[in-house]
Amino acid sequence: MRFVYMESIERDMAIKIPKVMRAVVYRGINHLQVEQVPVPRITRSEVLVKVAACGVCPTDIKKIQYGILEAPRIFGHETAGTIVKMGAGVTGWRLGQRVGLHHHIPCLKCHACVRRAFAQCSLYKKTGISAGFKPSGGGYAEYVRVSAFCLPGLVPIPKASTFLEGAMLEPVNTVLKAIKLLTLLPGDHVLVAGQGPIGLLFTKLLQLHQIRVLATDPLEERRKIAKQFGALSVHDPLSGSLPEVIHRMTRGRGVDAAIIAVPSDEAVHQAQQWVRGGGQICLFAHTRAGTTTPLDLSITCVQEKQLIGSYSSDFTLQKEVAQWVFSRALDVRKLITHRFPLEKTSEAVQLAACPSPSALKVLVTQADAEAEINQDPLKPTRC
Repeated sequence: MRFVYMESIERDMAIKIPKVMRAVVYRGINHLQVEQVPVPRITRSEVLVKVAACGVCPTDIKKIQYGILEAPRIFGHETAGTIVKMGAGVTGWRLGQRVGLHHHIPCLKCHACVRRAFAQCSLYKKTGISAGFKPSGGGYAEYVRVSAFCLPGLVPIPKASTFLEGAMLEPVNTVLKAIKLLTLLPGDHVLVAGQGPIGLLFTKLLQLHQIRVLATDPLEERRKIAKQFGALSVHDPLSGSLPEVIHRMTRGRGVDAAIIAVPSDEAVHQAQQWVRGGGQICLFAHTRAGTTTPLDLSITCVQEKQLIGSYSSDFTLQKEVAQWVFSRALDVRKLITHRFPLEKTSEAVQLAACPSPSALKVLVTQADAEAEINQDPLKPTRC
């Protein structure tokens, strides 16, 4: 049940909010530094959220490493925290409520939205959450301002769930969106290339949908985890044995679909060979603009092997995602291996960009999340 508040900002509950805060500011390629910046001011139609946890996403890593966006910026968009201030016109939420955030929300009315191409909506392309400078997510800061058009993206975190789980809602949403683009039936075989955090989410969600997953990763540690996450079969893509395995498991037909969860052109080319006629190949990790690769287009045309892309989240899936995560049917806590304090965000980004075999999902956590973690038996490593 949600509560309705029509109070003015001045009458907000007595939560002490400072005028300045710590934030990790992007100042140029591979240059992140902790600075004191003003706490964002909100309008009557916005809310202020105290950040508890924020995941490190490959999308932000690319922006930091390749200078895709101009500085200064405050990145971080896989965010969860607590509502500490509300504008007078905000309804449906209450102060002190723990929430997961979504920084992109579609208009649901435009040409793209009525065709469910939400990531192509002009409103969706605007970032509605900021900690200062040009809105860029802002999760690597102590407070963020949530714009009015992003308020429908707030997801309440149940009492039995944690900030860490709230911070995982957005990445899970992107994975579920991609799965729903595929025309799969229970019992189908799907190749998932790459068993990092995203690949493992694909493996588990597909298994929960009664799909038989063939998981590949060159790291033995990742393959072992993929087996724990429900993969029917795990393989080293460099071993050369996968074509024979696929032929045997699918009785010569080929896998029904392949999901490329690692930015590997070779994985795309291999998938084109291993997917059955009329099957699908979903590109999930090829997000860096300007990259090209040669393709045999007759495979798409004559053999009808669809090459499709999936980017970002689907607003309409939020309730389903919350059910998977908060019921722990999809226990995202098992993916979170490392957490860093705000002042070590740069180190968190470096680890996520070049993970060790034992490193999966990396989060930046602050005091409120740490208080919960101390009571959780599945607490990840504090760095």
